[in-house]
Amino acid sequence: MIKNWTGFFTLSGREIKRFFSVWKQTVVPGVVTTLLYIFIFGVALENRISTISDIPYKIYILPGLIMMNVITNSVANSASSLLQMKLLQTLPELMITPLSSTEMSLSFIVGGTVRGSVNGILILLICVLSGMPLENPLLTVGLIVMVSWIFSALGLIIGQVADSWDQLAVIQNFIITPLSFLGGIFYSIQMLPDWASKISLLNPIYYSINSLRAATIGVEEFSLIGSIIIIIVCNVFLSSIAIMLMNTGYRIRS
Repeated sequence: MIKNWTGFFTLSGREIKRFFSVWKQTVVPGVVTTLLYIFIFGVALENRISTISDIPYKIYILPGLIMMNVITNSVANSASSLLQMKLLQTLPELMITPLSSTEMSLSFIVGGTVRGSVNGILILLICVLSGMPLENPLLTVGLIVMVSWIFSALGLIIGQVADSWDQLAVIQNFIITPLSFLGGIFYSIQMLPDWASKISLLNPIYYSINSLRAATIGVEEFSLIGSIIIIIVCNVFLSSIAIMLMNTGYRIRS
């Protein structure tokens, strides 16, 4: 799959250094936003919703906040990086380097995965300090990395399809963010009417949140194994689409 390891590591390293160099914009906002969510929803609403599945409400929402941060950062990194190169007309030059479409795609995805994972693990540490249990640390970190990969691949697809920052913002604000909030971050889908619960099962983000909730606080609304299988399927599917689009040069060479 990867033959030019030097080129792959070089481009991956560039993507990682790109977001680390502006950590005040890529890391700090997620931490601050999560702390605000913990205070607003966890503290302010705790008197109205005391527990869900016998778990204090403030603790129940923490896995969802972790995943929301992971998803946002993973998508933003690969999407913004690719779109910026398109707008600066530097991407066609990258396409003629001795890097295959697979190597280029995976390099962008790795960059987004690292950013999503770093932010997710930082938020995880904050949540643990806030009192969240951690029943399976290895599975928790593994899920953060897998979900980061999924949405980094999705971000790469979005970055290639979008032609402007406005289009990128529309996709993030009107598709990804609503799906995140409707994925059960602040509530259990069992609290919804039957028809709404069934619709929630069509939301792939729900399975990310459900699996992390099971790995951390032990609450499993949907089968953990089933959620992990869905995550793996989404991983393979979106990665394949991202590589295929890069190979076609769609909205890059034209």
